[in-house]
Amino acid sequence: MKSIYYGLLAAVLSFIPVAASAQKTDANINGHVVDARTNEHLPYVIVSLKGTTIGITTDATGHYFLKDIPVGEFTITASYLGYKTDEQQITVVANRTQEINFVLEEESLSLNEVVVSATRNESSKRDAGVIVNVISGKVFDAVAGSNMAETMNFQPGLRVENNCGNCGTTQLRINGLEGQYSQVLLDSRPVFSSLAAVYGLEQLPAAMIERVEVIRGGGSALFGSNAIGGVVNVITKEPLRNSISLSNITNMLADGANDVNTSLNGSFVSDDYRAGVYLFGMVKNRDQYDRNNDGFSDIPQIKSETTGFRGYYRTGTYSRLTAEYHHIHEMRRGGNNFNRPPHEADIAEYLDHLIDGGSTHFNLFSPDGKHRLNIYASAQSIRRNSYFGAERMTDNYGNTSDKTFVTGAHYTYGFEFLMPSELTAGAEYNYNDLEDSFASLNRSIMQTAHIAGGFVQNEWKTGQVGILAGARADKHSMMNKPVISPRGTLRYSVNPSVNFRASYSSGYRAPQAYNEDLHIEAVGGTLGLIELSKDLKPERSHSVSVSADLYRNFGSVQANVLVEGFHTLLDNVFAIEKTGEDAQGNIVYTRRNASGATVGGLNAEAKIGIPGRFEMQLGYTLQRSRYANPEQWSVMLAPQRKMFRAPDNYGYFTSNLTLSRDLKVSVFGNHTGSMLVKHTLNGIDMEKNTPSFFDLGAKLSYRLRISKTLDIELNGGVKNILDSFQEDLDYGQMKDAAYVYGPSLPRMVFVGIKVGV
Repeated sequence: MKSIYYGLLAAVLSFIPVAASAQKTDANINGHVVDARTNEHLPYVIVSLKGTTIGITTDATGHYFLKDIPVGEFTITASYLGYKTDEQQITVVANRTQEINFVLEEESLSLNEVVVSATRNESSKRDAGVIVNVISGKVFDAVAGSNMAETMNFQPGLRVENNCGNCGTTQLRINGLEGQYSQVLLDSRPVFSSLAAVYGLEQLPAAMIERVEVIRGGGSALFGSNAIGGVVNVITKEPLRNSISLSNITNMLADGANDVNTSLNGSFVSDDYRAGVYLFGMVKNRDQYDRNNDGFSDIPQIKSETTGFRGYYRTGTYSRLTAEYHHIHEMRRGGNNFNRPPHEADIAEYLDHLIDGGSTHFNLFSPDGKHRLNIYASAQSIRRNSYFGAERMTDNYGNTSDKTFVTGAHYTYGFEFLMPSELTAGAEYNYNDLEDSFASLNRSIMQTAHIAGGFVQNEWKTGQVGILAGARADKHSMMNKPVISPRGTLRYSVNPSVNFRASYSSGYRAPQAYNEDLHIEAVGGTLGLIELSKDLKPERSHSVSVSADLYRNFGSVQANVLVEGFHTLLDNVFAIEKTGEDAQGNIVYTRRNASGATVGGLNAEAKIGIPGRFEMQLGYTLQRSRYANPEQWSVMLAPQRKMFRAPDNYGYFTSNLTLSRDLKVSVFGNHTGSMLVKHTLNGIDMEKNTPSFFDLGAKLSYRLRISKTLDIELNGGVKNILDSFQEDLDYGQMKDAAYVYGPSLPRMVFVGIKVGV
């Protein structure tokens, strides 16, 4: 695997021009950036020449200096989180220094963020043909989140749920569809395999994440298989300036259990900003938590370490090489007898993951901005040692190996045809090799998938109208015929304050093992395994959505309201049926095709804010998830159409109040409506409509300005203030580990500190 990865890296490097050094022009630009309201200088603002790789940040005093830049006509921009981006035109002349100053206006709602997930090219979020929700560092800070799983609930149509009371496996549902319906990308690359998705939401720490972009609805036309429910694109942090930060969040549960998260990060750039590297590291230690005092954990023990980097090298004015690497070692265990080996426990789920992944991509574009080329390669390797057992089974140890490799390229050409247009075409190859072995459980999965695909799209876009049409063709080695996934979007802006959008997209899933199939759970003192039906057929989807996006300012108050209707039709939908027991007495569930299903509903989102003082965001989802015909998962129960773990309503809110320059308070919460869940107790299969839950939290933070370059932030608060938690957890060794619902964590008091230089 490593030889393949390094071989491709060498191939990419061979494209880099030998004469990459910038020409000495003695053409310079300097200036400062100030806040429009306070007239204070803004430190660490990104100042760059649009259409080039040239950029810098202002220093601690809010000043910048760009030297030896190319001559010609350019657009120079200044961008800063929480402020409107400002642009100015400039003619760069050799042997001349010019002064360009910027005045930035605060923007509470971040309406003009640059996103890449809508079209694979950078575009304004406001002008994108589809709705792209962005979870930025501001959200991670506001909710005191240390990983993805703690923050993804705070967007419309998204819900993170815990599926196992022993090991704490989580999944992200988008518009009501299960986690395996969503494609998780790492820096726009699909290396997040089915195995990685089992525990991946908790394994990616906030320390490595710049932002998370979410698109609801099918995305196979751009990103290939599994993008039926939506696309989650995790963008890792880049080096922007020389800085070091050390932070800690300690969450204190009841009965002395703690969840301690410590991270150390550093950003380093060369004097000419031609090269830079961002280093990150995080250590997490969480004690097991027994909610009902039965001697068995309801929240598992976790110990993990994460390290990695992302770096860049500017090979020329119009080319750049970027590389990323991450290493994750995580151990998690649930059950009892934690001071003994797993096989000496009455129930134990033990998993030890070693994850190594990385990527490299080379960007090249023409001086006139019409041509852009991106060549990339990504790889990830997962090694998992595990134990799933009940009643002190001595040999229920297993080993899993998972290797993923992705390589490809895409080219974009800008031209005029009726209106400004961009044609994007690309090709991609995806390889995944999975080996999962549990000899004592008689389970062995050996699955190799090769996917070769190509895509093409054209986007016509003005300030008023946006039209996109495209398609992707994939040949999956586990499917007999190629799959064509078309896509189309339409945006119409009545004026700058009103956007209407409509979109159609399709998606597919191959008949292969997915994340839930690789998980083994304890049910009533025995184990439950999922197997694939021998005649499992591919699943297809067709998704449509329409939305209205409204913007309005009331003096200093900024407001945004979004209403979106969605409808997804699934053919040959994958369903799970309890089909009996194997020779060892383990419960066997079979994944098979149901006739079909529909998921439809309404997402509503509202944002309001006063720059520098207050901002609030809230969202709510109403949905209906039904099979086309009644489906039966147990012979003990009558068939029914309603999908499990799909509440008809759920929502969230976040609010941030700036009490003074350095004192801030945030309040946040999640509502989960009633949903239908499965429950097996004493050999009897049951179904239950759960109560609704409301999870409320608050955080207070204060910043100490030690000097112009040294800040210390102290923070604290309470998560799940109301202690909203499942009340009817199963007891003892005969528990059903899958019978969990509601908030995944109880009330927790937390304290934190962050030191930044």
